[in-house]
Amino acid sequence: MTPNIEHDRRRFQEILRGRVRQEFRKYITHGELIGKKGKDVVSIPVPHIEIPRFRYGFRSLGGVGQGEGEPGTPLAPGEGEAGGSRAGDQPGEHILEVEVTLEELARMLAEELELPNIEPRGKRNILSPKPRYSTIRPVGIDALRHFKRSYREALKRQILSGTYDPQNPVVVPIHEDMRYRSWEEVPQPECNAVVILMMDVSGSMGDEQKELVRITAFWIDTWLRTQYDGVETRYIIHDATAREVDEHTFYHTRESGGTKISSAYRLCLEIIQRHYPPEEWNIYPFHFSDGDNWSEDNDDCIALLEKELLPRVNLFCYGQVASYYGGGEFLRDLQEHFGEDEEKLSTAEIDDRDDIYDAIKAFLGKGR
Repeated sequence: MTPNIEHDRRRFQEILRGRVRQEFRKYITHGELIGKKGKDVVSIPVPHIEIPRFRYGFRSLGGVGQGEGEPGTPLAPGEGEAGGSRAGDQPGEHILEVEVTLEELARMLAEELELPNIEPRGKRNILSPKPRYSTIRPVGIDALRHFKRSYREALKRQILSGTYDPQNPVVVPIHEDMRYRSWEEVPQPECNAVVILMMDVSGSMGDEQKELVRITAFWIDTWLRTQYDGVETRYIIHDATAREVDEHTFYHTRESGGTKISSAYRLCLEIIQRHYPPEEWNIYPFHFSDGDNWSEDNDDCIALLEKELLPRVNLFCYGQVASYYGGGEFLRDLQEHFGEDEEKLSTAEIDDRDDIYDAIKAFLGKGR
């Protein structure tokens, strides 16, 4: 690829990225960009941008062969002939895809929602660079000179040049022979984070509600991965009972039983106690439900949050998605009990896709 073409290609990609930034709120709430996710990039469909192309001259517009042709000569199958079809009169829509790294998406998200950087609490498995003298280089200061490697280089040079005398084995290093110890940054464990996603999969939670959860969870995960290296994710589904599952099962399971939210909170607590000591890990549980909980269970949930979960986590987020069957009492009970003074608890109502924007800001805007 020539330099000019490569420059134009990069410039066009920047134009596309600019279009993504302009309409970023739409992408946040409607999830068009989540459909094709690679290892660390996301392909975003960008509509209504014309692709530059060559336009041929007038003499080339009609040709399917050579010569002037005769009036009435058919150039293609007509109406009713094999392979023929009636032409439309509407312009087509031009769809492009621009690849954006997850890190760049997170920056856009932070700018759009004015998100603060998170202040880590735990100190275990996040990789932080630490210098270590483990390499050799031909430049450096005298205090870091590696005498054995310098002598070896001098000996090698004299043997190759024929100046080495085994009868008089004198090796004199010169400037070009000098080797010096040098440092490189080695990742060292410092701190880490775990995201525990919990979702109600009872009969009142349908595909539309799960799609709201999927989009919200994508942005939560994208942001946290820019704040921590090596984020772990655990998945819990529940109706009247809770169980831990993989990601695919999390988004594709639907039960028909009742709802007992405390079962998920107890399993979440068990996972934290077994695997994630709060003094070493930054812990982020996120729970999504339509709020249609067994009424006698609400008090148990509040007690578990207040006495067990909130003291252990950086932030606990509850998102209540609207459904035809969910009454929403659980969110009201949480708000009445904790009010707005509990820094470790964030709640949001997600009635439709347009509410995802405000929910993400509510969950991630505290910088915890």
